[in-house]
Parts: sequence; C-alpha cells; structure tokens
Amino acid sequence: MYLFAAAAPEAEETKSFFSSFNLSTLIYALITLVVCLIVVKIVMTILRRILKSSKLDARVAGYIATAVKILLLVVTLLIVADRLGIPITSLVALLSVLSLAVTLAVQTVLSNVAGGLVILATHPFALGDFISACGSDGTVQEIHLTHTALDGPSGQRIVLPNGALSGEKIINYTRLGRRRVEITVSASYDAAVEDVRRAMLEAARRCDKVLDDPAPAVMVASYGESSVQYLIHAWCKAEDYWGAYFPLTEEIRTCFNEAGVKMTFNHLNVHILEK
Repeated sequence: MYLFAAAAPEAEETKSFFSSFNLSTLIYALITLVVCLIVVKIVMTILRRILKSSKLDARVAGYIATAVKILLLVVTLLIVADRLGIPITSLVALLSVLSLAVTLAVQTVLSNVAGGLVILATHPFALGDFISACGSDGTVQEIHLTHTALDGPSGQRIVLPNGALSGEKIINYTRLGRRRVEITVSASYDAAVEDVRRAMLEAARRCDKVLDDPAPAVMVASYGESSVQYLIHAWCKAEDYWGAYFPLTEEIRTCFNEAGVKMTFNHLNVHILEK
C-alpha cells in the first residue's frame, strides 16, 4: 500500500504532463521559443554595443557577452519547458546541483579565471612590460584568462597563475617609460667630495643611454670604516636599463683613475711594538 501510495503522485504527474501535451501546446512552445530567441538576439546586440563603447578590454567584453548569452539561453530553456508543461522546479534543482558540483571541481580554475578578468579589466601591465611579481621578474609575453607568461632575463619562460598574480604586489618597471639607475661606490677619505662627484657625473655624461633630463645626481650615502660611500642616481629609458647600468659602472672606475680618486677596500693596519 505504501509503495502504491508513493508512486501514485509521480504517475499522476506524468499522466497529467502527457495529457496536456498536444499540438496547440507544441505550437505555443515553438512560438515562445522564437520570441525568446529574438529577445536574446536584441539583448545581445544592445549589450555588444555597450561593451564596445566602454573602456573594457576586448577579451573581457567577449567573456561577459558569452556569459550573458549562456544565461539567457538557459532562461529560454526554462521558459519553453514551462510552456510545454514540464515541471521546471526539479529541472532548476538539478541545474543547481550540477552547477555546484562543477564549481567545486574547478574551484582553482575559476579562481584563476576571476584573476584573469581582474587583470584584463584593471591593466596593471601590458604585453612587453617588464614586471616583478610572485617572486619572479620578466617581460610579459602572454596574458591568458587563467595564466600570464613571462620571459625571464636568463632566458626562461615563467608561467604565473592569474589567481595568485591578481592578489600579489606587482612592480611594473616599464609603465612610466623610464627607470633610475642607482650605483653605490666607495672612495678614499683623502678624496675631496667635489672631486668624486665631478668624476661620477663625468662618467654619467659619457654614457649615451643616460638621460640628461632628469639630470644625474651624486650624493654622499654613508661613512664606512675605511671609505666614504657615494651614490649616483641616473635616469634612462626603461628598455635601456641594463644598457646604462653596466657601462656606467665601468665608466665610474675609468673616471676615478683619470681624476686620481682611489676606490678603497677594507684593510687592516698592524703595528708591531718593540719591547
């Protein structure tokens, strides 16, 4: 009796569905489908125009348009199913369970996708920029929805997941168009400050990669046990950083030799006392 009573509502619901399924229902469902598809097309046309006129990245706009279209098609499916007399409550519950299962299964992937959307929308870097992030340095070569690829200075390809990258501090060395070269050197206490400064500025003047504006500057950085530390700031184009750093380092020593400035090193004086 219990089994019969439990099965009766299901059989009654199925019987009710098939009894209401006739030619007129099918026609109304087809008309509803056509109307829904027309509405979807109109909405997508308006949405694409809005996205095209916005400042969003073209890839982000494409992802948004695709997501909205899928959502509208799912709503269309539910509306047509309801028109056919199919109980949509169970269908919605099934779709909810399936979407939850898929979300849990690809949680990491979805995190990277969300990070990729953030990166594409906020533009913290672009292709060709030299950045430092997640403990890696390199030139941005590819920006995908799930990961970003860098080419490191030593010739290695570095792939960073966008989920981690979007939440990390990103240093972009290229965005402003120029970088500051900082080199610290030591000079003897016997050398006059102005002589050292003049020699270091002459070294900067000889480097064609060093910019005249902003002008290079030389400061006394600190006083050591056996030498004075000098710091030079010299600006160059972002892409010329290493082309300015190493030649300037070499020219400083050359100019020191020409000016008679000694670059000291740590040494120990031993005094022998006779009894």
